[in-house]
Amino acid sequence: MLDQYTYIFVIGTFFAMLDAYNNGANDVANAWATSVSSRSISYRQAMILGTIFEMLGAITVGARTADTIKNGIIPNSAFQGNAGVQMLAFTCALAAASTWVMWCTRHSAHVSSTYSLISAVAGVGVATVGASKVQWGWNNGKGLGAIFAGLGMAPVISGGFAATIFMLIKLVVHMRKNPVPWAVYTSPFFFLIAGTICTLSIVYKGSPKLGLNKKPAWYIAAVVLGTGGGLAILSAIFFVPYVQSKVIKKDRTVKWWMFILGPALLKRQAPADADVANVPNYAVVQEDEEEVSAARSLESGSDTDPKKTEMGIEPIHPPADNNEKNLVAGETNQATYKELMAQGQDRLHAKLLKKRGPIGWGMRTLRNNPMGPGQIYEFQNMKILLKRIPATITVGALYGLHYDIHAAQTGIAGTPEGARMQRVYDHAEKYPNEVEHTYSFVQILTACTASFAHGANDIGNSVGPWAVIYSAWHTGNAAASKAPVPVWQLAVLSAMISLGLITYGYNIMKVMGNKITYHSPSRGSSMEMGAAITVLVFSQFSLPVSTSMCITGATVGVGLCNGTLKAVNFQRVGLLLLSWIATIPIAGTLGGVLMGLVLNAPHFVAK
Repeated sequence: MLDQYTYIFVIGTFFAMLDAYNNGANDVANAWATSVSSRSISYRQAMILGTIFEMLGAITVGARTADTIKNGIIPNSAFQGNAGVQMLAFTCALAAASTWVMWCTRHSAHVSSTYSLISAVAGVGVATVGASKVQWGWNNGKGLGAIFAGLGMAPVISGGFAATIFMLIKLVVHMRKNPVPWAVYTSPFFFLIAGTICTLSIVYKGSPKLGLNKKPAWYIAAVVLGTGGGLAILSAIFFVPYVQSKVIKKDRTVKWWMFILGPALLKRQAPADADVANVPNYAVVQEDEEEVSAARSLESGSDTDPKKTEMGIEPIHPPADNNEKNLVAGETNQATYKELMAQGQDRLHAKLLKKRGPIGWGMRTLRNNPMGPGQIYEFQNMKILLKRIPATITVGALYGLHYDIHAAQTGIAGTPEGARMQRVYDHAEKYPNEVEHTYSFVQILTACTASFAHGANDIGNSVGPWAVIYSAWHTGNAAASKAPVPVWQLAVLSAMISLGLITYGYNIMKVMGNKITYHSPSRGSSMEMGAAITVLVFSQFSLPVSTSMCITGATVGVGLCNGTLKAVNFQRVGLLLLSWIATIPIAGTLGGVLMGLVLNAPHFVAK
């Protein structure tokens, strides 16, 4: 055990946890942005489901991709048995990657944490053992050439899968004269697909500790098809009658728990006045009731003046010569872009101030206790600071729970972004809420599948280098890094991924989803299914691939199914591509420079 390098292990552990946190705040937030954007689930529900399935995916099938980053880029032989240098190398890689992704997340710049860490590891490898020892080529599917090939392949493949699934839904359901029954009765087929993919990801190769990859082919096929088919049968027995009563019979008295009645709901009579199905509104842009009522009261108050009506006084119009002056004055008084954005944020904060519970208390405490004049060490300011610190922590932890993600995605009216998103939405066909409601249940399953796939694939980003640091420190042997990744490391980092999604995921989610193209449950389920298939295919070949790239490619693919390029916000797509490409040289340079400075720093010995 390398006790003299315990401090390196501690620092490496901190940055591994920070990298996992940023992974959740950046990549996982993008993965769940599709479900939240289509209004199938709320942000709070995404937090709960994301936590569960991220940990399941990481613990059951996450060890294989961790091995690729751990041994496929810098071979263990390059370190010549020096475990201390190996620990330092992967600590610097984690520090560079986590710092870069954290900065990008803070500024709502969506990047790939997968490629950030891979680039940092490559940069550290150049600084440590030289460029010749880094596996730049294919290296049997484990070198940088194979990994970076996913940068071009994954979005295209994912877009193809997602577009194919959505076009199938479009042909079978959306193009029918009466699409609602078609949506209800074909839903078990999509449950079959989602259940099969999720089962396949566990059984086909499975976690090394489970030994599922040693089972015969007939066993694997039977379990996969049996689970997927069983889920489809259960959906036909319980889900179809429930949705039929709700959207076809338009029975408003059906409660969510009545799905357990199954076929008995087919005989249930709907109320005589059942004319409208009680389903949510899945439109992206929805009017704020408070703002609409305020605007109406303002209009009603300005249209009539009782005194002028009684006296019969006509409004006085300014002379024609003053029209130009009035026009200039009106343009001068128009709010700037920054002012419009600040007004939108102020409206959100005004709502939070009225809320009960911790978030309302925290917002009111910060408002009522501003820092006074003078330095922070003034006695009065120190007393105020003691009140602000717990309020700041509370607001920071709960702010995302109450953030209006849809308003941020659609943009603020009067801004260029708001006009751009309006043009994108105008070119996307809107489907009935009854049809979309059916696919909202399918999307919940596909979202969980995508989250499971993300946990299986992207947990390798942080746990691979951390496993190297731990095994080298624990055994004092660099070659010991070939050992399997401990399950407890997978569990700890998957928990950090979930924490990142819960506390800071909104900062990335607000610039994804509807920011690229119009979302709805039928579109969203297709996007997530296409991304999940792509991630699992790459994961089965032990190739780390960015889930964010897959879901973005799937989003663009489904957006193009509207039949026009105008239905996709290619400005946002271009910014994503720019951030992805910039990540490779920036993260690699940060890792290489940091490792070079530490490794070659002059050493002073006191005499």
